[in-house]
Amino acid sequence: MHIVFFYNQFSFIVLIVFILCLLVQLFYHWGVFSRLAFYKKKNQPKDESQLEPVSVVICARDAHEYLVDLVPALLNQDYPDFEIVIVNDCSDDETEEYLKDLERREPKIKPVQLRQHLNFFNGKKFPLSMGIKSAQNDLIILTDCNCMPVNDLWLRSVVDCYKKNTEVVIGYSPYIRRKGLLNQLIRFDSLQQGLQYLSAALGGHPYKGVGANLSYRKELFFRNKGFISHYTTSVGDDDLFIGQVAQKKNTEVLIDAEDAVVTTPTRSFKLWMRQKSSRYSTIPKYGFQARLSLILFAWSHTLFYASFITLLCLYAQPAFTITNGTVFYIPILVFFFLLRFGSQLIIYYNASKRLGEKGLVPGLLAYDFIFALLTPFLRLMGRMNIGVE
Repeated sequence: MHIVFFYNQFSFIVLIVFILCLLVQLFYHWGVFSRLAFYKKKNQPKDESQLEPVSVVICARDAHEYLVDLVPALLNQDYPDFEIVIVNDCSDDETEEYLKDLERREPKIKPVQLRQHLNFFNGKKFPLSMGIKSAQNDLIILTDCNCMPVNDLWLRSVVDCYKKNTEVVIGYSPYIRRKGLLNQLIRFDSLQQGLQYLSAALGGHPYKGVGANLSYRKELFFRNKGFISHYTTSVGDDDLFIGQVAQKKNTEVLIDAEDAVVTTPTRSFKLWMRQKSSRYSTIPKYGFQARLSLILFAWSHTLFYASFITLLCLYAQPAFTITNGTVFYIPILVFFFLLRFGSQLIIYYNASKRLGEKGLVPGLLAYDFIFALLTPFLRLMGRMNIGVE
């Protein structure tokens, strides 16, 4: 048996890129994402006497159709002492009237009415700041109007995560399952993002949370001057703030499916693209380690597929031959491709079960390939602030 390498050949360079990307991808799946996929820890339920009062803070703008479902679900939470602070952010629908009526009937409801936008604050950072400021309790739990707790124990699950030094709890929010490719892509993206930021938090390097299922202490918020350091950015009330204040010793995660808060997904591909590009626009403001990790994963993901397809197209000019000129080049490439896909299948299957994401595994290869092509475009849109309001 002899191996002949064709140095200085384009196919050999592409092969090196393919192998490097394969190794990086295997590292992420088995060295990083496996923390979440095989996570076993379960928080011990606290006694009633240990359940401190909490304030649920929600920002609402023209969200009456969502509030009529969300508010009753929150009021039915099995928790001894909590209030619901709802900030009406200059709504033009029936939100204000609905909140006034709720305030008369429900002592737990605390509306905050905003009737004027502030030019120097973008997005929901100002209304969210006002909601946190108006909250009576130190322990703040955040969610969004288009979300819904999966059961009446959500508040207990969040508070059970708080230990002696805990100041931040990062949760997960799967999207409601519907028919159609867009819904599958949204849910796959959510799963992939969850694997990244939750695994990072489990590894002691939290850099992001999601506003649909997030908690921190009011004292922590004001000690770090809220959103002042990035007030000119329309998004980032969850990821940029968490990246600023979350540390290994003060952060816990909430990742079990029964503790989730589900989110209503958009039905518009254009709107989803705008939302994604807005999210990508904040990445340059992340810490160095988070930026490096995200860049390495994204580019190794895209280049893995690009180099594999290129090598298949160059099968007539392989980088090496084995055993008297017999070419085993394509089978070897396919083996390495399946090695990466098999690893991904195991990790994503276990992570999907833990996070409550159903029906994504059968289409895993297709969704993964689509995002390998889509992610560079979305990152470019984010860098150019396309879709960022």
